[in-house]
Amino acid sequence: MSEKILFSSESVTEGHPDKVCDQISDAVLDAMLAQDPNARVACETCATTGVVFVMGEITADCYSDISKIARDVIKDVGYDSSDLGFDYNTCSVLTAINEQSPDIAMGVNDATDGDGKDDYDRTGAGDQGMRFGYACDETESLMPLPITLAHALTKRLTDVRKSGELEWLRPDGKAQVTVEYIDDVPERVDTIVVSCQHSENVSMDELEAEIIDKVISYAIPQEYIDDDTKIYINPTGRFVIGGPAGDSGVTGRKIIVDTYGGFCPHGGGAFSGKDPTKVDRSASYMARYICKNLVAAGVCKRAELQVAYAIGMAHPVSVYVNTFGTGVIDDDSLAKVVREVFDLRPKAIIDHLHLAAPIYRKTSNYGHFGKEGFSWEETDMIEEVKQAVEKYKF
Repeated sequence: MSEKILFSSESVTEGHPDKVCDQISDAVLDAMLAQDPNARVACETCATTGVVFVMGEITADCYSDISKIARDVIKDVGYDSSDLGFDYNTCSVLTAINEQSPDIAMGVNDATDGDGKDDYDRTGAGDQGMRFGYACDETESLMPLPITLAHALTKRLTDVRKSGELEWLRPDGKAQVTVEYIDDVPERVDTIVVSCQHSENVSMDELEAEIIDKVISYAIPQEYIDDDTKIYINPTGRFVIGGPAGDSGVTGRKIIVDTYGGFCPHGGGAFSGKDPTKVDRSASYMARYICKNLVAAGVCKRAELQVAYAIGMAHPVSVYVNTFGTGVIDDDSLAKVVREVFDLRPKAIIDHLHLAAPIYRKTSNYGHFGKEGFSWEETDMIEEVKQAVEKYKF
């Protein structure tokens, strides 16, 4: 008997208040890394009506105008008029920045578990905790289908707003997609929910028709839509007040949107505003990279990886692999392959993925994974994985 399940994932637009904060935090990080690749940054942002507050710890051999960075992000997102309830030109930007704690810096600069023979052994993790990666073969990007479709919807909302194709659209918005799986294979889209901020002068009939025609029909492949697919657009009936004027925003509050849409566990640590010595970010990127290469190499159809660290230590304390019964070798052996093929020490990750660079603002919208142009999305370790797996086959 076939097993049928429904699985839902959501995404938000770049005008969502939490995403405004993520973008500001990552823009600050980029500004620091552009001048000092060794900058230590832990930058948090919160926003509400008329106010942005940027805070955290930054140690860098440079200076950046954080207020200007924040205003530039807000302008780029589209909050450029008081009519929208939030205006880059008139909002207050408050800052409270300190240096990184010397207690944290001590462990990062001089790992407690290495032999000191190379830089990779000398650089410790910036915090404890577990990080997860995931990949599967149900989409070309090796990402789960629900989050892939949800991101496609929110990206399309932004595109038609910024192009002027739908002039009544405003920056805030979100989408949710429910996919029906039969025996772990995605078969159809069961439900689509789109909520989009809009101007006063558009009717609900026009809004619904245009969203279906210009957004949903464009973003969702027709083979997944059938007569039983349910579509809900602005279910409350009105979404004029949005952005930070409608709901406060905070950096790091969309961690499931940023990753796999709930398809795999999450270690709890957010990404935005953190330099790559923080394994919350760098090890999560590495975990995605590893899982994607495992699936691309054909050694499994699904891969979930957990890697855990202790603060101040270079080597992970554990590596766990789950292929959900799809692996060509057992999961314990595949975990050994991961340790053999991939260097999971923080400095090695930074160097291999080229993370000490101003690349992070681009990651902060529509998910950190499944998008082209990032090193952790490359599948350049396929042959190394295949060779390492061979010796574990019986």
